[in-house]
Amino acid sequence: MENNSKLKVASLGSGSKGNATLVSNGEVTVMVDCGFTVKEVLKRLPRLNIEPNQIDGILVTHEHQDHISGVGALSRRFSIPVWSTRGSLLSGKCGNLPELNLIEGFQPFSVGSLNVTPLSVPHDAREPCQFVFTQDELRLAILTDLGCFTPKIVEQLTPCHGILLECNHDEEMLWSGSYPESLKQRVAGKMGHMSNRQAIELLQQMDRDSLQLVIATHLSEKNNCPKLVCELLAETLSWPTERLKIAEQELGFDWQELNLTSSGMAQSA
Repeated sequence: MENNSKLKVASLGSGSKGNATLVSNGEVTVMVDCGFTVKEVLKRLPRLNIEPNQIDGILVTHEHQDHISGVGALSRRFSIPVWSTRGSLLSGKCGNLPELNLIEGFQPFSVGSLNVTPLSVPHDAREPCQFVFTQDELRLAILTDLGCFTPKIVEQLTPCHGILLECNHDEEMLWSGSYPESLKQRVAGKMGHMSNRQAIELLQQMDRDSLQLVIATHLSEKNNCPKLVCELLAETLSWPTERLKIAEQELGFDWQELNLTSSGMAQSA
């Protein structure tokens, strides 16, 4: 019997000026983070052919402004439930929420028919997490905003059909760039952001046999170059550069679909 399981993912924008990612299994749609104003979200959603009332939940990774600033306002305006760790909520940046679901102990949970596994990650926030989404045998990982990866993280990514992977900076560009020394140290530290080199090392260590989709996310506008990232990832994966996607700050990326009937690269939905 043919298995038509599918997951799809899209982005409203990714970077230091705001982040919001949409994940859907066709029945349930969630937004991971909302670092944009409600006005900006309403401006960006139409190009993905989705209305705010179609969003079944907002999942928070951590409390930094570029990820959480719009969560409370969007949740209140459209009565969208929020999932967050207790640590992220302690920042107080979400305000009162119409419906709150605590992520406790990084235990798996479900939003309707969409299964979610939170991942504990090293980042300079109170209780940061990232997520793996599961639909039947399909698995999609969002892995951004972490200073380094651990053997446990690599283990949790196996198998993986799609991954949104932080490629924040090129190390040489960062250290020779204009950032203050303290900021350079923070970005490059084990609780900061992953470099291109670290992203490549992670891909080399994880099981890549099932990978259909790799999207580079959270690129620094000052300390990285999309062309460089695509070339490095393509070389690592032995993929053509056209197969790689970049999550852009202004445009994010359009819906990309994973499915178990696919024999190759993910397709635009």
